[in-house]
Amino acid sequence: MILEKFPDGIPSICVVMMPRDTNALGTIFGGVILSHIDLAAAIEAHKHHPGMVVTVAMDKVEFKHPVNVGDLVSFFTSTLRVGRTSVLVCVSVWAQRRFGSKERIPVTEAEVTIVAVDDEFKPTPVARACEDYDYGA
Repeated sequence: MILEKFPDGIPSICVVMMPRDTNALGTIFGGVILSHIDLAAAIEAHKHHPGMVVTVAMDKVEFKHPVNVGDLVSFFTSTLRVGRTSVLVCVSVWAQRRFGSKERIPVTEAEVTIVAVDDEFKPTPVARACEDYDYGA
């Protein structure tokens, strides 16, 4: 997992960072980015399991560059592995600097383990039959 080039394809989510997302230094809180990573990973996991899923692990997250107010942040996802009850998702995060700049900056990336759960929040087998599910694409 090395952020070398801007990913191909459509990101799972894109978010414009707002002043409410900042820390005392005026850059975006790391926790805001982590929250969006979690959401993007769940969206990817739902491609494999339409039922309830929860995040059980997120590997080391190292921020390479700060994110600024007004940046458009894109969260690209890919499935690394589908297990019996879990989906391992890679999330790559890039920021496009604000006000029409074409500069894209690698922010971070993470491997997120998502587990399918039943109504009692116990692990349940991944359905793997989501071909008919409409993801709004």
